Amino acid sequence: MINYILLVSRQGKLRLAKWFTTLPSKSKAKIIRDVTRLVCARGPRMCNVIEYKAGKVVYRQYASLFFICEIGEQDNELLTLEIIHRYVEILDKYFGNVCELDLVYNFDRAYTILDELVVAGELQESSRDKVLKATASMEVGEYDEELREALKATFLG
Repeated sequence: MINYILLVSRQGKLRLAKWFTTLPSKSKAKIIRDVTRLVCARGPRMCNVIEYKAGKVVYRQYASLFFICEIGEQDNELLTLEIIHRYVEILDKYFGNVCELDLVYNFDRAYTILDELVVAGELQESSRDKVLKATASMEVGEYDEELREALKATFLG
């Protein structure tokens, strides 16, 4: 099970955090600080798995972003790397060559895609097309709702 997923820039700025375990905010802040420091200090040729406390931190760098997950001792590191890669593929297809600014300005979409892909720390849907289709259908629903509100305000207000 994945305990959390963090997206961190090369400068150490947190861009996205999704927690699948309940922790106090002080503990979360300490974990973010420690893990970010550990991952950012590693060289590009070093192993993508780090022993951290009672689990393992699995990370992968894409361009200027580190995608970081913590998993339990018994969980598969390679599967976690595949989940990270699938998430990046979906983001890339959705945004069209995703970059850090896409995630900064469209963080809600990044969270929506992540929620479609991973639920409660487990991979829910491995199909890239199904995740993109579900995300697109949510957008259509949001657009319809906004349009309905605008029309109501125009004609009734």
